[in-house]
Amino acid sequence: MQLKYFHRKQPLRLETGSRLPEYTLAYTTEGKLNEEGSNVIWICHALTANAIPSEWWPGLIGPDKLYDPAKHFIVCVNMLGSCYGSTTAASTNPETGQAYGKDFPLLSIRDIVHAMMPLRQSLGIEKIMLGTGGSVGGQQILEWAIMEPELFQAICVIGTNAMHSPWGIAFNEAQRMAMEADPTLWTDQENHGIAGMEAARSIALLSYRNYEAYHRTQQDDPRGLDDYRASSYQRYQGLKLSKRFDPWAYWILSKAMDTHDVGRGRGGHEAALQRITCPALVIGIASDFLFPLREQEFIHERLPQSHLEVIESPFGHDGFLIEFDQITRWVQSFLQKLEEVESE
Repeated sequence: MQLKYFHRKQPLRLETGSRLPEYTLAYTTEGKLNEEGSNVIWICHALTANAIPSEWWPGLIGPDKLYDPAKHFIVCVNMLGSCYGSTTAASTNPETGQAYGKDFPLLSIRDIVHAMMPLRQSLGIEKIMLGTGGSVGGQQILEWAIMEPELFQAICVIGTNAMHSPWGIAFNEAQRMAMEADPTLWTDQENHGIAGMEAARSIALLSYRNYEAYHRTQQDDPRGLDDYRASSYQRYQGLKLSKRFDPWAYWILSKAMDTHDVGRGRGGHEAALQRITCPALVIGIASDFLFPLREQEFIHERLPQSHLEVIESPFGHDGFLIEFDQITRWVQSFLQKLEEVESE
């Protein structure tokens, strides 16, 4: 699938009061917008994913699947700050002619959503049938549905929260400390920050999975005195990410995740979530170590029109990238009920 690019020459004012003088978003579309403009599925991706959701949600997107290009107009944007085509720290600052590097401004989840709004308008989208995303993608959907409640007919958020927890911030800070221990991080040296990011990814993986997932997949039988499967798995995952992701983008997006708080400046979480007027499907993961089920219950209990489902999975937070059958069943049922209500 070929990436498309949206260039905006006007400055983007950020929550901190600083600004980006201009920015670019890489995005993809699949399918066609129908005459009524009523078939849009807008997918927001998680931390290190990209704008091609069929690559990381293959069980949900494609012919005869939950999100079918023959029926839906599917949009996904590489979020601002990421390294798959959108403006990030490695991009050239037009005011200096040099890469932003460490001077790239702090982004919030709201800033990332604000950056997508002009793109949505340029695509002629006036209504989104379903806005959906897991993890950081779900954070974006909640923010957007608060900012433009009339835009969404429905939303589905998976394994996400209304405010990033101290637990989640602590995991992110531990990763950034590992990155800071790599002296090449903010240099222009080739492969800068790679060793630090590999260590950071190994830390992150502990929060994405859990005891049971490692027990099932990384056992040594029999166990020797060295060269354990769990050890090699951690190193492999770090190396795997270093081949496809930029350390500066990893840093930027982890900081953005920490800012997530829908209640900031809106009178608290309950008042903010009450602004989401459309039906919502909230999906949690029973074994999620990073975004525990209590966080999805918190969202569900405060949304005006909400339905809660729980994924049963041994794979923790990564269940939103694995348990396609459960997600498909619940989203299909949710959308079918909405259609029945509309036809009454």
